[in-house]
Amino acid sequence: MNFVKRAAYSLVARKGKSAILLGIFVVVCTLLLGGFLLQGATARQEAEAQRRIGVDVTVRGTRLTTGPAAKLGASPLVERYNPVLRGVPRAPGLKLVEPGAPRPPGAKDEAHGPGLAGVRETDMLLDFATGRTKVIAGRAITAADADHEVVMVEERAAEKNRLTAGDRVTLTSPDGGTKKSFEVVGVFQDPAEVPDTWLPPAEIPANQLYVPIGSLRDLSMGEHLAEAVYKIRSPERARALHTDAARLLGADKGFRFDVNDKAYRDQVQPLRRVGAFAGAVVWLIAVAGAVILGLIVTLTIRERRDELGMLLALGEKKWKLVGQHTVEVAAVAVPALACAAVAAGLLGGQLGDRLPAQEATDRPTAHAPRAEPLPHAEVRLTPGDLGKVAGTSLGIALAATVIPGIGILRLHPRSILTDSD
Repeated sequence: MNFVKRAAYSLVARKGKSAILLGIFVVVCTLLLGGFLLQGATARQEAEAQRRIGVDVTVRGTRLTTGPAAKLGASPLVERYNPVLRGVPRAPGLKLVEPGAPRPPGAKDEAHGPGLAGVRETDMLLDFATGRTKVIAGRAITAADADHEVVMVEERAAEKNRLTAGDRVTLTSPDGGTKKSFEVVGVFQDPAEVPDTWLPPAEIPANQLYVPIGSLRDLSMGEHLAEAVYKIRSPERARALHTDAARLLGADKGFRFDVNDKAYRDQVQPLRRVGAFAGAVVWLIAVAGAVILGLIVTLTIRERRDELGMLLALGEKKWKLVGQHTVEVAAVAVPALACAAVAAGLLGGQLGDRLPAQEATDRPTAHAPRAEPLPHAEVRLTPGDLGKVAGTSLGIALAATVIPGIGILRLHPRSILTDSD
């Protein structure tokens, strides 16, 4: 009779001990599967946090122009980017919001114009990202607008000029040589109040205009950018992006490279702690399960010494005796895995409720964008999770039988049959 059949007969003959092994394996497999499910759920949540939040990198420098900024934005490290070109055009026919103090003598005429910012996406500007500035009518400027002649106007300037979405605003280059007409697509609200002291109209937030950066090409606003903001997936990519920026802008020329990852860390780090805890639990359960099962198998071997001695006396090979015990333990692991899968399906929703759906509760500040709440943690059972549990269970079965079985390999039939201990 081969050792596989003997293992089957042994399991049936020893129903009590087989039930104990099954119970232990059910507990071990359920806890292992729970740990793997927790790891998978936190990994999916972390990936979603990376996709939604990301890390903002702001680049400034004397050589930062639209060309290098676009090349850096085309890097595979970058998810989105937003170059910002600022200037003061002329706006004939546009009534500007004036400060509370009179204009002092000697103020330059060319400074008497609206503040203009050419951007790629207004949503990536810090004030819009934190919610400090809000679009109250129409829409924001997006990358789809590209070179289109569209403009966003602040609420107070829009009221003073009776502008609404669909109206048009004429802007002129600082030298007055070029005119372009822009369609108003959005009205935004900036909470900054009009100052009581004198400021040039271009520095008053109520006179701020936003247009797609490509539409400024004919207005002679120059090429030098005030800054460029790049959204990358994780802080680990910042070093590689810094290398690319140094190559494009010249490391010896000097440039600023600021990484803002506070919102990212606020949400991702707690998820990583949960994932690390789940990994530690998996290892602890695997080691504890192997030790407990190993002790049970050791006791079983001691009780079956007479059986082992008879089989060895009949010429059975020692490795087959070890294999028999391994098959017995592994055979119990199969139904235990099925029971664990059923338990995971019933308890998966409750496990997801325990995961952090929103860890960052800080209010938005000038240094950190507003943190978006993460979606509910999705705990789902996959074939990969079952494969991990099956592999780990098999490893536990091997460790729990092979290590105690080393004693069998060192014995002889006569010593087993004559030793009464």
